[in-house]
Amino acid sequence: MLRLGDEGTYAALGQPHARPMDFTGRPMSTMVFVEPGGTDIDEALADWVTRALAYIDTLPPRTAHND
Repeated sequence: MLRLGDEGTYAALGQPHARPMDFTGRPMSTMVFVEPGGTDIDEALADWVTRALAYIDTLPPRTAHND
């Protein structure tokens, strides 16, 4: 399961072994599920992780909240 953002998800869904992430009957628009066949080669797994990290780098930093 990867969080790739809207654009990254759209691009990923054109790849073999990738499908929309769906836990509740409704696809999650910014996430994909990659089947085991899409990660069985080290380079393929590294590519998926790189995509997810690239998206995460675009997000604003999280801030701590005092409750």
